Amino acid sequence: NHTRISEFILVGFKSHPGSQLFLSILFSMMYIVTVVGNVCMILIIRMDSNLHTPMYFFLQNLSALDICYSSVITPRATLAFLLGRRNISYNGCASQMFFFSLFGTTEAFFLAVMAYDRFTAVCNPLLYQVIMSKRLCVLMVMGSYLSGCINSTIQTGFTFSLSFCGPTEINHFFCEVAAVIHASCSDTLVNELVMLVVCGSIIVGTALVVFISYGYIIITIVQMPSAESRHKAFSTCSSHMMTICLFFGTVFFMYAQPGATSSPKKSNTISIFYTIVIPMLNPFIYTLRNREVKGSLKKQLKKKM
Repeated sequence: NHTRISEFILVGFKSHPGSQLFLSILFSMMYIVTVVGNVCMILIIRMDSNLHTPMYFFLQNLSALDICYSSVITPRATLAFLLGRRNISYNGCASQMFFFSLFGTTEAFFLAVMAYDRFTAVCNPLLYQVIMSKRLCVLMVMGSYLSGCINSTIQTGFTFSLSFCGPTEINHFFCEVAAVIHASCSDTLVNELVMLVVCGSIIVGTALVVFISYGYIIITIVQMPSAESRHKAFSTCSSHMMTICLFFGTVFFMYAQPGATSSPKKSNTISIFYTIVIPMLNPFIYTLRNREVKGSLKKQLKKKM
């Protein structure tokens, strides 16, 4: 029978006080950079009418998503390291898992949608504005969130239908699905299969959209007559390609590598990258690797000065 407990204890990265203080300072600094960087990206896009295109509409939504994604994990983890309070309530753990799964899944779909957007821009430039209409862009964003909501409902519902008999320690610094499942005293075979099938389908499905889109993009760029046109086409995709490599590379390493989720230290370390580091790096990647964003930023700074 299902056993209702009042709270869990998060024991990931539990070490001597000096390390805890270092982690709290590191996490808080990274979170501040994440929020400031992504807010600046949103403001730059909103303030420059030249950036009111489908590509930057998706980028603006990605920045907002990254703020939410990091906010679910980082502030609580920072306080836990600083104050040593690692307890999290049953409902709090379920909520954290739900929103973490929601935003993480939505980001995977966002990156796939953005890959399709770049495919349309490079391979069908004359029809780009017709195909990527405002209505379609809004539907794609809503569809990404809906897909994330379905996955997070399945993952959270199946996980918290398990029994937890104690000790209620979760060997992670947040309520990650695999870590909570491992803390259960129930038979977890069905849950592990559900996680493998659902998460595997999402990762493989979105990755296929990305790979197929960029396959056609590369073929189209290679066939362009001039070096200037090839460079221009590639520059519009380079930032997104870097973000994709970081996100999917980390996720594949986390969930596709045998034994990765069963190794708590490895799981904790890798999780830092896709929950904290990548949301922090995304605005810098899109700013430093994108001439339009850099141009808009310089223009806004000149106006303020």
